[in-house]
Amino acid sequence: MSALYMIVGTLVALGVLVTFHEFGHFWVARRCGVKVLRFSVGFGSPLLRWSDRQGTEFVIAAIPLGGYVKMLDEREGDVPESLLDNAFNRKSVRQRFAIVSAGPLANFMLALLFFWLLAMLGSEQVRPVIGAVERGSLAAQAGLVADQEIVAVNGKPVAGWGEVNLQLVRRLGESGHLDLTVRELGSSQDLHRQIALREWLRGVEEPDPIGALGIRPWRPQVAPIIAQLDPDGPAQAAGIRLGDRLLSLNQRPLGDWQQVIEEVQRLPGAAVVLTVERSGQQREVAVTLAERGEGAGARGYLGAGVAAGDWPVEMLREVSFGPVEAVGEGLKRTWAMSLLTLDSLKKMLFGELSVKNLSGPITIAKVAGASAQSGLGDFLNFLAYLSISLGVLNLLPIPVLDGGHLLFYLIEWARGRPLSERVQGWGVQIGISLVVGVMLLALVNDIGRL
Repeated sequence: MSALYMIVGTLVALGVLVTFHEFGHFWVARRCGVKVLRFSVGFGSPLLRWSDRQGTEFVIAAIPLGGYVKMLDEREGDVPESLLDNAFNRKSVRQRFAIVSAGPLANFMLALLFFWLLAMLGSEQVRPVIGAVERGSLAAQAGLVADQEIVAVNGKPVAGWGEVNLQLVRRLGESGHLDLTVRELGSSQDLHRQIALREWLRGVEEPDPIGALGIRPWRPQVAPIIAQLDPDGPAQAAGIRLGDRLLSLNQRPLGDWQQVIEEVQRLPGAAVVLTVERSGQQREVAVTLAERGEGAGARGYLGAGVAAGDWPVEMLREVSFGPVEAVGEGLKRTWAMSLLTLDSLKKMLFGELSVKNLSGPITIAKVAGASAQSGLGDFLNFLAYLSISLGVLNLLPIPVLDGGHLLFYLIEWARGRPLSERVQGWGVQIGISLVVGVMLLALVNDIGRL
């Protein structure tokens, strides 16, 4: 079933995002008087095709990894004299700029729509209450303790752990001070705590910002009885079974599942002995834990899970907005995620963030399937994030991308004439090399995660 969700989720995601992107180009091109020859979703052999009254051919093609809008253009073939005014290359710089920028802008508008819908649908969030603080950690040095709720990060109010994590991600690889505002449970008094950062988690693969501060979120106590097993994980390979109760790890008693997580994560790649209770009898099982991440961000991985515990009502909060308020919330989230995407790209370029965080088609497909299986809200959230990524990446000033064309038009506007075909050709060759290189790197990362 998960494979079906992955296939359907990926096709829907790519179909929706590509269609909106290309429709942006198409709609503005028509308004600027450009004749559109073909609007294609996908590449390769057409599966479906039809034409409208204006002679535009609409195509759904076999390879759903993109799309394109083909416009009448003298650089791509002979154009009848009667249609010269409808050729793309004959339009003003301002019109060509509008047509090309319309694709990425359509992606931002689509993300805004999804965030607006999500804001109105509302969500139940776990209050960001600290469950424990590791001794000697950055959080402990700043004076954070258990049973404090984080209410703001760097002055930005946060309603749940997801928002806390998002604000922390923005500080990856940086030095300086991280300001946290916390409250004791049952109190309304704000307490301000400052954490000193120095190249924090710089270059770490798959960073865990909350855990790296030494903060363990509050969780309801759950008995360590195995209810889930990763078929490719260390627990399954060692012979641990569903229904086993974990009693100790290397002779250290395990009282609840959170303790299991903490003990496992601090032993990446280690050989350990688990004492389990099965059918009323105790037995020892030797397990070699896997390792997730690298460097300071490395964590042990067991590949097992338990049934979800019941959350106390007071630890949950419902967050929702009215139709008008939701517009502001949608704009805020779209802007914040766009800035975060740009900032992450900059940090990868300067080595502050590991390039192994770059994801390719395999990871996108897996996340699409998981979010689709999780529910409509998670899938819309995934679509919004992916749409923003598509919009931002297309605006990068790299020839062959929309941003590269926009760069050429800005130069043409400043010079009063376009760059020579020779120079533009060099730019396109460099752009293709960069894009192919990044795609290969993302694919290698995907295969490494498998």
